[in-house]
Amino acid sequence: MQKLAPIALFVYNRPDHTRRTLKFLQANYLAEESRLYIFADAAKSISDEENVSQVLEIIKTAEDFKNVKIIQQKKNLGLAQSIINGVSELIETYGKVIVFEDDLRSSPYTLEYFNEALDKYQEEEKLMHISAYMYPLAKADELPETFIYRAVHSWGWATWKRAWDHFNPDIDDLISKFDSQKIKDFSIEGKMNFWKQIKDFKAGKNNSWAIRWYASVFLNGGLSLNPSKSLIHNIGHDGSGIHSNVENTYAVNIHQHAIKDFPNEIKENLKAYELVKTFLSRRKGNILQRMIRFIKKKIN
Repeated sequence: MQKLAPIALFVYNRPDHTRRTLKFLQANYLAEESRLYIFADAAKSISDEENVSQVLEIIKTAEDFKNVKIIQQKKNLGLAQSIINGVSELIETYGKVIVFEDDLRSSPYTLEYFNEALDKYQEEEKLMHISAYMYPLAKADELPETFIYRAVHSWGWATWKRAWDHFNPDIDDLISKFDSQKIKDFSIEGKMNFWKQIKDFKAGKNNSWAIRWYASVFLNGGLSLNPSKSLIHNIGHDGSGIHSNVENTYAVNIHQHAIKDFPNEIKENLKAYELVKTFLSRRKGNILQRMIRFIKKKIN
């Protein structure tokens, strides 16, 4: 394995989530050999200051990595700009990066998976993104350990400078390059609200860096590598995050084994695509289940 990729960890105002994310990262087999860069955003309001201060105290005690550097912002950037700036900075220095947010529980083999994939595919222009999260697919055992398909997931991911150079934050320019067929393909035949996320960003209803990154990858003919069984579980779907609701649709059991099987051909795995499409089409359940979920969200 070549020189390990740096880890970028983005934190804000969730001390308990940050503590748990660090705990699981520290338990990764390559943690002691990895450089960790923690990007800590400044408080947006007075009400956030106490939690932001607690997060700073937690990250100052981070250990069990090759080295730890804390980048503390003097003013609030927001998650999107924090990630864009931080990823761009590390990409320029190292040529590759592994990205975590403050609400991700990882497998002990997650860093190993990222670094092996980054080495294996570093010259494969069409592969632009590596995901560590995967939906709880009903027939995951019928898939290889890893597969390639079109969409990118932002809950634990990695990329290279050659791919990140294609990132286009300009939503108007991105939208101008879509036609009806591309919209259908981009949104997994309408089974996921990716195009709605694009329109919502345009309307100022979200500030997602991730949907612009996926659009950039998609429009450049890029693909992503994914594990068939997730190496990440998002612990932030408890209503605590800026962009999260109380949600268990995407809950997974973390895969506890090293990944050894990687595709040799850079093309979309059609069986995996169909399983993802099936999961997305059924993820919200029937009308009764949707009503119950809606009521629970309102109560919380």
